[in-house]
Amino acid sequence: MEYINILARWSHLLFGITWIGLLYYFNFIQGGYFKDASPEGLADAKSKLAPKALWWFRWGAMFTFITGIILFGGLRASINEYIIVGGVLGTLMFLNVWLIIWPKQKIVLGMVEGDAAAAGAKALLASRTNTLFSAPMIFCMLAGPHFLGYTKTVFTTGMWVALAVVAVLQINAMIGKQGPIASVRGVIVSSLVLTAVLVVILENL
Repeated sequence: MEYINILARWSHLLFGITWIGLLYYFNFIQGGYFKDASPEGLADAKSKLAPKALWWFRWGAMFTFITGIILFGGLRASINEYIIVGGVLGTLMFLNVWLIIWPKQKIVLGMVEGDAAAAGAKALLASRTNTLFSAPMIFCMLAGPHFLGYTKTVFTTGMWVALAVVAVLQINAMIGKQGPIASVRGVIVSSLVLTAVLVVILENL
């Protein structure tokens, strides 16, 4: 069982690096390139680069989620509020990939019929929200066993308030607007601020 746990941790980290690395690539690099590219370059990137990158992106998310479930099942007595909040953030990010980003990107790339402009806006909002969630998700998953304030408490007031904040942001990802996360700088700053807010809530409520 110990070897299985180590393998699951290693795999979870490896797949997570692949997933989050591509998330940052799409938000910080590819999006800007698509705005500045020539029509020929944009067409080539959409037909050759983007589909391959999205393949690694969505399957990186899938296997990060699967290995995360395996790890969560092995934690049992070690579960605390940080692990729960981090797990919820990761799960929402995974669902955003498979239920919003990938279906909408297929329309944008011309793989299926639909309103490309509207689909692109929906995909971008979900992708920006995943970027927003990424820093607090990583912090919570690491804080679970290692943070100085580590306890084995669960279902605290702080946990429920933190999850309520996350739920509001997720609802916005589905039906709202980008707001301060529209720009690269804005989503980076917002992600760091959200991390600090959730930690304050979890530590003080």
